[in-house]
Amino acid sequence: MPANKKYDFLIVGAGLYGAVFAHEAKKHGKTSLVIDKREHIGGNTFCKKIEDINVHAYGAHIFHTNDKRIWDYVNDFVPFNRYTNSPVANYKGKLYNLPFNMNTFYQLWGVKTPLEAKEIIEKQSNKYKKTRPENLEEQALSLVGEDIYFKLIKGYTEKQWGRKATELPAFIIKRLPLRFTFDNNYFNDSYQGIPIGGYNELTGALLEGIDVQLGINYFKHKKALDDKAHKIVFTGKIDEYYDYEFGKLQYRGLRFDHQILDTDNYQGNAVINYTENEIPYTRILEHKHFEFGQQKKTVITKEFPLEASTESEPYYPINDDRNNKIYLEYKKKASKDSIIFGGRLAEYKYYDMHQVIAAALTKTKNLFEN
Repeated sequence: MPANKKYDFLIVGAGLYGAVFAHEAKKHGKTSLVIDKREHIGGNTFCKKIEDINVHAYGAHIFHTNDKRIWDYVNDFVPFNRYTNSPVANYKGKLYNLPFNMNTFYQLWGVKTPLEAKEIIEKQSNKYKKTRPENLEEQALSLVGEDIYFKLIKGYTEKQWGRKATELPAFIIKRLPLRFTFDNNYFNDSYQGIPIGGYNELTGALLEGIDVQLGINYFKHKKALDDKAHKIVFTGKIDEYYDYEFGKLQYRGLRFDHQILDTDNYQGNAVINYTENEIPYTRILEHKHFEFGQQKKTVITKEFPLEASTESEPYYPINDDRNNKIYLEYKKKASKDSIIFGGRLAEYKYYDMHQVIAAALTKTKNLFEN
């Protein structure tokens, strides 16, 4: 290895993709330098310890998968608890279980049998059946009818996207799962939980023995950093990497309002969604419930959706026609470079955590084992 090339890989981003890549590279005798512009590892999975509670600093992260291989992989680094995501919706002071199931239908209409619930949904949705719904509102009404849509979908969705439901494309809601059983488990996946001790335990174990530098802005020191390694793994925004040559990709962002409260239990559940437009936040998290905490105080977080600017942290890709066309231009250019682009921002794709890990494992397997 030439003197100035100290590492096999420079990995830009210490989130899950970068951490898994670095770990797998180390297993195959490769060296990596992992950098991140933030002052911590873990990307958006980072947990901040407040009042002895692991606070999900960038919003709720609930690990779930049907892939036993991925579940076994993460549990090799840290044991996971048995947390099951069962959010509750608050609409104008009344509470409804999520996902839409027999508990929800009972709360809405007082029905006690699947047949009664199906009859109401069919009656309400039939009047909106169209060959081709023209927007999200028409699509949702044709699937579930007025009560579920107006109370539990419309306000939350409009806040999340920052646009009227009639201005959003129908494809955003391809289907709306309806469960005709009394089952509040939001995810149907076989495996679900939270790392005991928080996600820092997972990313810390993945990056053990690997050189990590934090608070480093890659673009301010790009040439010097690139010169340190034979190959670059980039997990940031692909449009930023190419200096926005084909235009800026759009994202939705989030603002988090963390509060310490002098009570041991504020809302009795980890996640409560606020589905009316008049309340500006989409949900309140109470972090201790992710790990069944018994601390004397509690920490809650209100999540406020917003448009992500170039300076603010991007969260959700807006995969409409305009943005997808721009991304394809970047993808074409990237295919001719020797850079490895991976993860949510680099691939302009919403990934769940298990999907990020699977993508990094596939990439490293192809690199090191084929």
